Amino acid sequence: MAKKTKFKGPVAEKKRKDPAAEGIKAFLNSEQMYKLSRVVLQSRYVVEGNLSGAHRSPLKGASSEFAEHKAYGIGDDPKHIDWKVFGRTDRYYVKRYEDETNLRVYIILDRSGSMAYGSGDVRKFDFACQLAAAMGYVVVKANDSVGMFVFSDKIDMKVEPRNSLNHLHNMLKRLQDVKAESPTNTAKVLHQIAESIHKRALVILISDLLDDEKEVVHSIAHFRKQKHDVIVLHVLDPVEIDLSLKQGFEFEDMETGEKMTVDPRGVAKDYQKEFGAFLEHYRVSCQGMKVDYRLVKTDQQVDTYARAYLEERRRLR
Repeated sequence: MAKKTKFKGPVAEKKRKDPAAEGIKAFLNSEQMYKLSRVVLQSRYVVEGNLSGAHRSPLKGASSEFAEHKAYGIGDDPKHIDWKVFGRTDRYYVKRYEDETNLRVYIILDRSGSMAYGSGDVRKFDFACQLAAAMGYVVVKANDSVGMFVFSDKIDMKVEPRNSLNHLHNMLKRLQDVKAESPTNTAKVLHQIAESIHKRALVILISDLLDDEKEVVHSIAHFRKQKHDVIVLHVLDPVEIDLSLKQGFEFEDMETGEKMTVDPRGVAKDYQKEFGAFLEHYRVSCQGMKVDYRLVKTDQQVDTYARAYLEERRRLR
């Protein structure tokens, strides 16, 4: 279903909690940071990073966990020869070990016009920014690396991964200046981002995914083809899901400006059926690709959701 057919009601510009706050504190308060410091984000697959850490790497090195034997060859260090194996086989083999690495995380954040919608106190984009901040905070507290892409119909912001709170703070300061106000081309941009990430990583896509779902799914598959671990956090306002409005409204497409007057009570049943099929397509497609898909509603607390999700992910690892 194309994005232009989706409900995007009017919205007033809403301010964040503390306009004077910068960086991390513009999105998370002290209590939220304390709660998030007690959880971790773990990759379910092999990753590549820069530092020694707690995630399995496809590279082999001198760590404590044995991986395999290989035939001794020119260039191999004789000190790694396994003499016990030599005694049994009369052949030289060297030990190889799994190299433990830090996790490299890329947060991909949608800033298209539809993300500016909010039926209550929180717009989707504000919620998505808080969610990105929460995930980023969890990552750097674990000494892992986090970077970010912000996109609309193009890549609008790119920050390479690093593993410090100062880096996260500066990245979120840049995010404070970003607004949700542009048209989108989700699939095209995701393909571009996938091509630009050369090492295996964990990719977190935060978006309302209001675009051609078949094309978007194909672009998500691009990340899996390159062996990235992928999380899709599908951020939606509750009203977008069930059209629970009690009177007629003039609906405006927040990207094209197209307007339509509709009585939601007369179309809610058909809308819910169509939107349900839209959501199910993403859920089933992501499940088939072993992508971790979650529908996230904006009427919940960001830190509460993030903690519950990360605990669940840890148990299912």
